[in-house]
Amino acid sequence: MARAELGRFLRDRREALRPADVGLPVGPRRRTPGLRREEVAGLACMSVEYYARLEQARGPQPSRRILDALTAALRLDAAERNHLFHLAGAAPAAPPGPPRRVRPYVADLLRRLPDSAAVVTAATYDVIAWTPLAEALLGDLRGAPNLARRRFLHPGPTTSSAESEEFAHIAVARLRAAADRYPHDERLAGLLRDLRASDEFRGVWDLNPVRAPGHRSKTMEHPRLGPLRLDCDILTVPDDDQQVVFITGAPGSPSARALRDLARRLRSPQ
Repeated sequence: MARAELGRFLRDRREALRPADVGLPVGPRRRTPGLRREEVAGLACMSVEYYARLEQARGPQPSRRILDALTAALRLDAAERNHLFHLAGAAPAAPPGPPRRVRPYVADLLRRLPDSAAVVTAATYDVIAWTPLAEALLGDLRGAPNLARRRFLHPGPTTSSAESEEFAHIAVARLRAAADRYPHDERLAGLLRDLRASDEFRGVWDLNPVRAPGHRSKTMEHPRLGPLRLDCDILTVPDDDQQVVFITGAPGSPSARALRDLARRLRSPQ
């Protein structure tokens, strides 16, 4: 029964995906929906025969390595990955690392917010997507900078000391949680090694702060706009362990007007 359920799950997921979802060319019109078996097998680096046997409930119990390869090939989220492991009779190991790819619906959300400053951060505080207004407000965001690295290793006089200390505790709490969830992620391990060069980071880490994402306000000194009083609100993307941070000014405030004027200049640079 479990093998049959595993086969149905793999087939249903394969048929629900489109070539564009996994970076494959669309090609000519297809007779059946979804991906072909050979495409999934290629993405998972396994033989077509082996993958077909899994779908047909004729294959052996797949190893964790095979299950992780299928997770990546079929673009499974955390809940789907756990379900796959359950069907295969295996306890899911820790994920190899936090997702650093932005889902299309999140990217579409940013495109629909041209007058808002918003950034998407991975569980490691890597900035993986942003709006043009966010980059104009926060500075260069290209090259996937890391906000925790910027805060602890390259601090600047952009916020008050109390607000900067608050973010330090929030960042460390999130990074500790990420370290627990992704113990095998080399990029996260490297980031934590670098951050430990900061006396402040080591001190906050030892405090083991417990902080949840939520609303907070801060005062920021912008080189062109001057002092800004900004609100930061977070939308979580639980499937990918990511956060969308919206940076706004209170309605009718001088800061809100400054952001609106900056967005207008970005649309009309002349």
